Amino acid sequence: MEAPRLYSTKRVQSLKPTKKIPLEEDPTKASDALPLPLHLTNAVFFTLFFSVVYFLLSRWREKIRTSTRLHVVTFSEIIAILAFFTSFIYLLGFFGIDFVQSLVFRPSPDVWIAEDEEEENEVLLAKEDARKVPCGQALDCLLPPLPPAAPIVTAQKVFDEKPVTVLTEEDEEIIKSVVAGTTPSYSLESKLGDCKRAAAIRREALQRLTGKSLSGLPLDGFDYESILGQCCEMPVGYVQIPVGIAGPLLVNGREYSVPMATTEGCLVASTNRGCKAIHLSGGATSVLLKDGMTRAPCVRFGTAKRAADLKLYLEDPDNFETLSVVFNRSSRFGRLQGIKCAIAGKNLYIRFTCSTGDAMGMNMVSKGVQNVLDFLQTDFPDMDVIGISGNYCSDKKPAAVNWIEGRGKSVVCEVIIKGDVVRKVLKTSVESLVELNMLKNLTGSAMAGALGGFNAHASNIVAAIYIATGQDPAQNVESSHCITMMEAVNEGKDLHISVTMPSIEVGTVGGGTQLASQSACLNLLGVKGASKETPGANARMLATIVAGAVLAGELSLMSAIAAGQLVKSHMKYNRSSKDVSKGSS
Repeated sequence: MEAPRLYSTKRVQSLKPTKKIPLEEDPTKASDALPLPLHLTNAVFFTLFFSVVYFLLSRWREKIRTSTRLHVVTFSEIIAILAFFTSFIYLLGFFGIDFVQSLVFRPSPDVWIAEDEEEENEVLLAKEDARKVPCGQALDCLLPPLPPAAPIVTAQKVFDEKPVTVLTEEDEEIIKSVVAGTTPSYSLESKLGDCKRAAAIRREALQRLTGKSLSGLPLDGFDYESILGQCCEMPVGYVQIPVGIAGPLLVNGREYSVPMATTEGCLVASTNRGCKAIHLSGGATSVLLKDGMTRAPCVRFGTAKRAADLKLYLEDPDNFETLSVVFNRSSRFGRLQGIKCAIAGKNLYIRFTCSTGDAMGMNMVSKGVQNVLDFLQTDFPDMDVIGISGNYCSDKKPAAVNWIEGRGKSVVCEVIIKGDVVRKVLKTSVESLVELNMLKNLTGSAMAGALGGFNAHASNIVAAIYIATGQDPAQNVESSHCITMMEAVNEGKDLHISVTMPSIEVGTVGGGTQLASQSACLNLLGVKGASKETPGANARMLATIVAGAVLAGELSLMSAIAAGQLVKSHMKYNRSSKDVSKGSS
């Protein structure tokens, strides 16, 4: 019985290739006929050409100087002229003709498009012509069904895709009014009552005003209501930052998985290695030394004596109780701890320090300071308040006062790394680490005039944790003040390493900590929100975790430098293997 013939039900596109693809191309090139390699041949003719030119010019200059006729040439000059024309013809033929042809016979863009279509057709034909088994004369050989076309996703494609936002006629009118300047962009949330819609309208108006696309900046998938009035004004989208996990970090007998938001390759991997070394050595010990946020207003008097009078009044222990009562009215968590003053002529800088519970506390302490200033106006009516912050605090700037006195949480964290762990995990030796720390972190930083920067890269870890947990990234400046110490112990077999950080400024309530992503990272650490048992316990625990993570980062990076692995590891983890130029073309 004859087997029924099977036919494909899919239509096959008719393709007409205009050129043939040879199965085997002859690899022989015209340059292979030269007696020397092509680059050596070019070098010979270049050298010959310029040498001959120099020789002929020298001879002709000599003839002009001696009044000799130029057409009278010697045998050497004849050889030089022949060599000149020979080298000139070679160089012109090698470099000049292709250049001229590229200008005269430059193809139009349509030609390139046609050739690309032809190549695609040929590839499709080659795929359709492929058989998994040989075809006999008595067999029906059907074209294998083409697999379903998978969507091709490229980097450029992803970034060019715009979120589908349906604009109503009303939205279009609002966009036009924003572009025209009749409707302020900052008022969209209050006028529309819809934060997401306000962000979309502001975004579209911005694109029309600037002529620049924001297609790579996400708009959807974010709760814009949560940032209204506290985190960000006039939003048009949000930036995506990957979050990696280092750990488990064993500090004070507890394990923590540390979230780190960063775009620097190798950072999380390096910190994770440090966490492993700490864990294998029994864990680190972290101690909170001080907890107090500061604010320092600047006030001015008519004379330096009046400024000194206020200084003496504020630093008098008998007046502290009265000032504390006034200060503490601002919050049930803010408690005044101390006042330190500094005079510069007629100007007085008053540095208030207070506890702030689980909040980072800048707003809390500022309100308390304002209460005290209002109270002082009664006894010091000639006091002129220049500013609620006089930079003696000092916030978001490297300052010796923070390095010496501390600000926020002052923490020291230490661990003894076993010698076997140093050799097997960190791939170096105790002696090398101790020497490197002395010459790099201590001596090198001193030579550079560092202020609080006696460490390898504390700010790397602090910034990554701050972004992940909703802290103020700008406070990384003083929060990264750190001195890293290393010492050989147990007869030189083991390594004692410690980090001392006098001004870690963190909180677990307020600001960016209440956003969904940052709140999730705080929850991972077990410090989300305010502590119900002991006010301020979560913020203090977060500070000890930060110090522990810095300890792990310092340990790993210093080991990589001591072992000569820094460049190799960064080339492995901090360099993309993707050809990003293809996605941006």
